[in-house]
Order: sequence, then structure tokens, then C-alpha cells
Amino acid sequence: MSDDATTKYKPDPGKPYKTDWTEADKLTDDEIHAAALADPDAQPSTSEQLERARRIVDVRLIREKLGLTQEQFARRFGLSLDLVRGWEDKTSTPDGAALVLLRVIWAEPETVRKVVAAE
Repeated sequence: MSDDATTKYKPDPGKPYKTDWTEADKLTDDEIHAAALADPDAQPSTSEQLERARRIVDVRLIREKLGLTQEQFARRFGLSLDLVRGWEDKTSTPDGAALVLLRVIWAEPETVRKVVAAE
């Protein structure tokens, strides 16, 4: 791919760009909604698209909800620390079985802890 087709912009830290929101602030919610729908590049997803969408599991959110460090989370639920770190920094993604486990941890963390501890 040629760089000729790419517009490059490098902001000047000495002259930060300031957005003037005065015109936008005058719009009603209905006008904002109509303007958003009028943008052909930003149409809302259809019901069918949402039905097919792959749900993302946020491992960090689950872990933080439980008040655990990465190491504590990994140990408590029988996972490797490297795996948890990879999921959180998005260098790897949970496979099908891991997704199920993470969803169960989200819904019933104490039950999963007990089952893992009984091994």
C-alpha cells in the first residue's frame, strides 16, 4: 500500500486544537439523533448484526470486580498468570472453553472458587 493515499497529520503541541462546541450545544437530543442517523458511515447496527456479534469478555473487569490482582485471580481460578496477563493486554484471546469459564466466574465466582479448590 502506498503512503501517497494516506493523509498524515502531526499535531503541534504548542498550538493544541480546540473544538468549538457552541453550535453543537444548541442542538436538541432529537436533532443530534437525526444528524447521527444521517451519517452513512455511522449507521446503527441492525438486530441481525447484533445477534451475530461476538461478545467480548473483559477479563480485567471481571478480576477488578472481584478485587483481585492478576496473580490472585490466576491462582484462585486455576489459570496461569501469563494467560491472564495475555488476555488483559490483548496479546491473546480466550478460546471457547475459557470464555465459558470466564462467564461462569462472572456469574458465580464463589462456586468456581470452591470447585477449583476441591481439586
